[in-house]
Amino acid sequence: MNTDLGSYRKSYEKQELLEENVSDNPMELFQKWFHEVDHNFDIAETNAMTISTLGLDGFPKSRVVLLKKYTYEGFIFYTNYDSEKGKAILNNPKVCLSFFWPAAERQIIIKGKAEKIADNLSDGYFESRPRGSQLGALVSNQSETIADRTVLEKRLKALEKKYEGKDIPRPEFWGGFIVKPQEIEFWQGRPNRLHDRLRYQLDDEFNWNMDRLSP
Repeated sequence: MNTDLGSYRKSYEKQELLEENVSDNPMELFQKWFHEVDHNFDIAETNAMTISTLGLDGFPKSRVVLLKKYTYEGFIFYTNYDSEKGKAILNNPKVCLSFFWPAAERQIIIKGKAEKIADNLSDGYFESRPRGSQLGALVSNQSETIADRTVLEKRLKALEKKYEGKDIPRPEFWGGFIVKPQEIEFWQGRPNRLHDRLRYQLDDEFNWNMDRLSP
């Protein structure tokens, strides 16, 4: 197999990212960009983000999850704490999040530390999920090997019968993480590959400092 992709090229010309037009707080710029992308571009899941962790095997691994909430404190998503991802985070909480919105020619890269959110917050979100999603959290021993798909289907039928007419409790192994950012980089595509890159870094006094990176 020998596939040459050297001719794949695109000129980025839609917008610009200048220091005088942005907030001193990167979370406010994140909110602005998220709102603009969500309302002005045809993107199925604006909240889809890649999270990269360092696994127990020593290898980095990236996968896409869904952002469910963001505040000035950080970015919240939910997962199985006993999954490969959950174990990696609990072993090494330093993670990287990234959003790529090609229609807007924008990317955001976030370095931070992840920690579990309070149980009552995970309870509240779990209760808001569709019943099928609640059952799915109980059915799947995420990242564990199984013989075939029928294993999941049998578990689902058994749990549907068990909880028929009853509330489904949040399992202890399932809940939220919040990633508290220490560095956030905003990337805006520009012509001739001279892209705009603004980086915010949190200092020891919890102030955000911004600088421009060469593309």
